[in-house]
Amino acid sequence: MSDYTRKIRWKLYLAIFGALIVVISMVYTNRLAGRLADEERKKVDIWVKAMLEVNDFNEEDEEYEDISLHWEIISSNTTIPVIIVDEAGKIIDAVNFGPELDNNKPYLAKEVAKLQSAGFEPIESYGAFVYYKESRLLTQLRYFPLVQFMLIAAFILFGYLGVNAARRAEQNRVWVGMAKETAHQLGTPISAIIAWLEHLNLAKEGDPEVQEVVMELRNDVNRLELIAERFSKIGSAPVLAQTNIYEELAKCARYMEKRASRKVVFDFPDQHAGKLNVHINAPLFDWVVENLLRNALDAMDGKGCISAEIYEDASSVYIDITDTGKGIPPNKFKTVFQPGFTTKKRGWGLGLSLAKRIIEEYHLGKIFVKRSVPNEGTTFTIRLPKSPASAHQAVTAPVQEKPVNVN
Repeated sequence: MSDYTRKIRWKLYLAIFGALIVVISMVYTNRLAGRLADEERKKVDIWVKAMLEVNDFNEEDEEYEDISLHWEIISSNTTIPVIIVDEAGKIIDAVNFGPELDNNKPYLAKEVAKLQSAGFEPIESYGAFVYYKESRLLTQLRYFPLVQFMLIAAFILFGYLGVNAARRAEQNRVWVGMAKETAHQLGTPISAIIAWLEHLNLAKEGDPEVQEVVMELRNDVNRLELIAERFSKIGSAPVLAQTNIYEELAKCARYMEKRASRKVVFDFPDQHAGKLNVHINAPLFDWVVENLLRNALDAMDGKGCISAEIYEDASSVYIDITDTGKGIPPNKFKTVFQPGFTTKKRGWGLGLSLAKRIIEEYHLGKIFVKRSVPNEGTTFTIRLPKSPASAHQAVTAPVQEKPVNVN
């Protein structure tokens, strides 16, 4: 299982756990609200009976009947809004709507109509019909799960953003530290190899076979120096220089073509096809292109075609690199740039993540999957600003679908 897959599963487990907490809370709260609603209906029923008995109380029987309990029941209702309506639909009395609304007949009639349209069944007692609304406490209890969900969601969101930002910053520090340490560690053996090559060159100056070996070793050493230079630039602000993108892309193609199967065709623009200068750091940019080409070669299993296309608009230069490989599912277009995501058994899943960092953070451009069809191929697009001043415009500019002739 890759690190990316493991991370996705943990996020899924946390989401399921959070949803489970919210569901349990909602079910429990709704049960409490239901029980409280039943108690309120009983309370209103008792309140109505007490009210009607007080209204029917005969003063002549005052010395034989104690109505203190009735008044206590009546005065105890301070939260449940109640409306009493007679058989003709005339409002008799109302309480707990507010001092100004308890006697507002039009308002109370509208409230009764709302309750009737909602299917409310009134309490019938002694020829009167009693309508009541939920108390504020019950209403608040019903909305409590929603409020709780929003609070939990906000806590999880801000917690995730904070932890993710701290983790990303820590990863960046580790990334930069390891890259610079790698470049530093490579420096000593490279210097030693160069010294040994000079010694071998002088010792076997007249031997053509040894000289050929020395030349190839020098090429490999130059490659190691380039790799060390690339690692040393990670975490530092790279120097961008105007470079003809045709020449730079052709150089990357030549390097990878020599290391690819003969069944793979490289269809790249000729280095003399045009002159289109962009601000790039050549070693880092070449690293990105080489990563894309290696992925393309892996996706094609040693045979197929890798092509490139260069076009531009007012503020940006676009480079499309297309292969005839296995393709990428549409739901993975953004995922492929996540650290740890890989389809290779021995891959680390850092190539495209590194490419994205180099293009977007160091060159203020953008790299993305333009199109992909399973078993037909994939097109990656690199978008670079023509100049640092147009970098912001380049980020929001639409992608050109058709190349512009720059010859």
